Amino acid sequence: MLSPERLALPDYEYLAQRHVLTYMEDAVCQLLENKEDISQYGVARFFTEYFNSVCQGTHILFREFSFIQATPHNRASFLRAFWKCFRTVGKNGDLLTMREYHCLLQLLCPDFPLELTQKAARIVLMDDAMDCLMSFSDFLFAFQIQFYYSEFLESVAAIYQDLLAGKNPNTVIVPTSSSGQHRQRPPLGEASMLEGVEASQFSQCLENLCDRHKYSCPPPALVKEVLSNVQRLTFYGFLVALSKHHGINQALGALPDKGDLMHDPAMDEELERLLAQVPGLVNSATANPEAGCLPSRTPPRVGSPWRPLHHARKVDAESDGSTEETDESET
Repeated sequence: MLSPERLALPDYEYLAQRHVLTYMEDAVCQLLENKEDISQYGVARFFTEYFNSVCQGTHILFREFSFIQATPHNRASFLRAFWKCFRTVGKNGDLLTMREYHCLLQLLCPDFPLELTQKAARIVLMDDAMDCLMSFSDFLFAFQIQFYYSEFLESVAAIYQDLLAGKNPNTVIVPTSSSGQHRQRPPLGEASMLEGVEASQFSQCLENLCDRHKYSCPPPALVKEVLSNVQRLTFYGFLVALSKHHGINQALGALPDKGDLMHDPAMDEELERLLAQVPGLVNSATANPEAGCLPSRTPPRVGSPWRPLHHARKVDAESDGSTEETDESET
């Protein structure tokens, strides 16, 4: 049975809204690149597994950044994969630097840009040095806002700068996904940054921005709610409020609430099942309580239901490197 949303939209609008063409083009490109291997089990099976992986959110693993950010679904899938893969960092209470979090991001996306990680870290650290330690949850929710709403935030930064300079924000040009990454953010430490801008004026500008913005943006009602609680605010104060807003996290739908961030019963059950299949691991963990903690620190890699064939060699190489790092840390 078709959903009400599907019935209300013409076919071409629905396909465009769901970015079906993007996935069809990507599937055909991979089919052509690996046609000899795929011919062994059939084109129909390839397309079935490809679109199953899109639905499950595993299609973004080890892909290039241009594909990771291509659609809202890809961005949400990447956020969910990052959380699931590295939530043990939070469970163990480990604090990491910005560059260490960037290394984790590169394990899932080798060409993930450092600039995006730096912007996410700045939301957490504010005036602190960029080499300060951050908790997993603080970084994750800041990264979610920065990554998913990247183009929107670049437009917000331009509006904020114009308000500080007394200019008309209506002249702001909405950046493209490529140009927006290189726009300068408001510098920290200046007197104007400490004073901020009028929240009511800022709210009106952002309301107009949400109406015309072609990229993803937070629900306008929730943005207005954030700004209604203060008289003045700074740019980074606004980003912090967005990252901590329960409603915005729910509307985005990629991550659980902060209280449930370290709990994933389905994943825990799967890990326990896999660990039980390793000979001698359960017995040694019972005999040595300290050893029993090791699996939670270095969980085994679980293969995704589908993986692009032309990325197999890259994945194997990354897996080998990860094993070497684990051996060195244990020694």
